[in-house]
Amino acid sequence: MSNPKALPCGEVAIRSSPSVPGCAEVKSWVLAVAVLGSTLAFIDESVVNVALPKIESDLRTTLAAMQWVINAYTLCMSALLLVGGAAADRFGRRLIFVIGVSIFAAASLGCGLAANAEVLIAARVVQGVGAALLIPCSLALIGAAFEEKERGAAIGVWSGASAIAAGAAPLLGGWLVDHWSWRVIFLINPLLAIPTLSITLSRVPESRDPDAPSGIDWPGAVLAFAGLASLVYGLIAASDLGWSDAAVVGSVTAGALLLGGFVLAEGRSRSPMMPLELFRSRVFSGVNLLTLLLYGALGGAFFFYPFLLIQARGYSAAAAGAAYLPFTLVMGVLARWGGGLVDRFGARWPLIVGPALTALGFVLLGSGAGPLSAIVLPMSVLALGMAITVAPLTTTVMNAVPAHRTGVASGINNAVASVGSLLLIAVLGTVALGAFNRSLERHLESSAASPAVIEAVHAARGGFVIPPMPASLSDEERRRVRSIIADSLSTTVRTMLWIAAALALASAVSAALTIPGAERPARAPARA
Repeated sequence: MSNPKALPCGEVAIRSSPSVPGCAEVKSWVLAVAVLGSTLAFIDESVVNVALPKIESDLRTTLAAMQWVINAYTLCMSALLLVGGAAADRFGRRLIFVIGVSIFAAASLGCGLAANAEVLIAARVVQGVGAALLIPCSLALIGAAFEEKERGAAIGVWSGASAIAAGAAPLLGGWLVDHWSWRVIFLINPLLAIPTLSITLSRVPESRDPDAPSGIDWPGAVLAFAGLASLVYGLIAASDLGWSDAAVVGSVTAGALLLGGFVLAEGRSRSPMMPLELFRSRVFSGVNLLTLLLYGALGGAFFFYPFLLIQARGYSAAAAGAAYLPFTLVMGVLARWGGGLVDRFGARWPLIVGPALTALGFVLLGSGAGPLSAIVLPMSVLALGMAITVAPLTTTVMNAVPAHRTGVASGINNAVASVGSLLLIAVLGTVALGAFNRSLERHLESSAASPAVIEAVHAARGGFVIPPMPASLSDEERRRVRSIIADSLSTTVRTMLWIAAALALASAVSAALTIPGAERPARAPARA
């Protein structure tokens, strides 16, 4: 998406109805709806993980279904994010924002009323489409309304408000899951959408980019979506069917071929959503590899961690949500400090040290999950690593491309982060289910369990929650079953966290190999 051009007050007045207030007030309303819109998507993205164990139990489904609850949303958002930004520039940022919020709200209603996992996953697909439209528009609206000298402060307000909302969401969402229902976390979204749409339609002027490409890369979007969907389906299905199954092999192969077709199509497109020439920069390619590995590790770890806390350690959903607060608080406090690291040290060392500290945080999380106080240090180390990484990563992405390509470069980097999370949740979910089932069998073999206990433990296979206990079991047998399943869950999740640590460390290595040691990466030459 190209950088939006700020609208002077006179232009705002021309494009608005006579009832629209003055320029300063218009900017305030624009900032308000940008915050509200992004909050819709960011809250939903952060809160659902805490509700996964309860959703799996209530819908009596499997871990694979929970992977799709997350991945269906991420898949659509990742594949269509750049298309959403391009559509906003061409057809109007307010129009696409309103469409995105409306789709997101309607899909959220479908999620909250879903009678089974299949309906929930389908609604999450539609939610992802809405998010792909509204997320890029929330920033584009700010860029169009604010002059360059004001834009940084406005984006700072947007970023801070979005971070606070996303950080508070797991705690509030956990409380709602404990005291009401997991459905409430979805049903809140339509209520938030009402003032968002009302303010947008009555107070926010329309804007477009007159230099936007005349076409939208629909072939690229279709190939990216189909390729990622086919690949993720094969990776998730492997947990149940096995890697040698024809459906799994065919799906993974088709996904690889479709993604290859996507790359070829982008090379030939007149208005590609992912211009391949940007990847000629070693720095740009390296920082996107870092992003893929690091955000994949973070998405995979945060997918599994609530299962460890809630199912294996007996936390309430609210307490599990509170476990994420140190991460949010440290990230928020250190965000400004992290932004100055590039100026002081260049990009290379922050992008090595930050992911390495993040890897240490994953290791500490995997070493045990006791009382909340024992989680503060691991989460804080994890947040410190990400705080050191995020701003230098963004700066490096911007500096690695010509000035007129920073918008599309940022969009590509955001999409890569989402794809990393998408793929790692699919891969680690399959690996985790196999490890969990093997751990259950080892515990049963070493414990000389009774046939009733064996049958109850086997009921947990394929899922990642402690299933309802048969009424015929004695109290001692119930404790035995819970202990075996909880121990297996703990062992499996710790292994996933260690894998996440290895991926984070690999991202640090990628930075060491591709990011130059100069004071800051040189910007690519501007377009002639």
